[in-house]
Amino acid sequence: MGKTYQTTVINAPVDQVWDKIKNFHDFSWASGIIDKCEALGDKSGDQIGARRILNGAFYETLVEFSELDKSFKYSIDDGPPPVSKSDVKDYIGAVRLIPVTDSNTCFIEWSSSWESPTEDACDFCHNIYVALLDELKKAF
Repeated sequence: MGKTYQTTVINAPVDQVWDKIKNFHDFSWASGIIDKCEALGDKSGDQIGARRILNGAFYETLVEFSELDKSFKYSIDDGPPPVSKSDVKDYIGAVRLIPVTDSNTCFIEWSSSWESPTEDACDFCHNIYVALLDELKKAF
């Protein structure tokens, strides 16, 4: 099984960070990495089952969403190697925000797991999520 785990602290209150990232169809905060986020279907970006295509290549579906817990999970249904449906199975990404109360900042973790006969997706996914977290920090 492949997996990644990335974290950072963002210098903003958790509610502000959540407001920026909770819409599954909005990657405006990461324009240096995600050039295009196309919504598929009629579900809004906070509804389970919402689907999107990132950069014309990564097909993803929102599978869990919690306003209360400030978290969501999504599947990657297909994409280019090494995360194509022939390379990985049961890919789940998870984002969770936690308030850091003594500094009024936000701890964010972005993890993912999948089944694959190789470890090819590990560095690929890790590097993307680190870059996305860096972009999110810059947004504040």
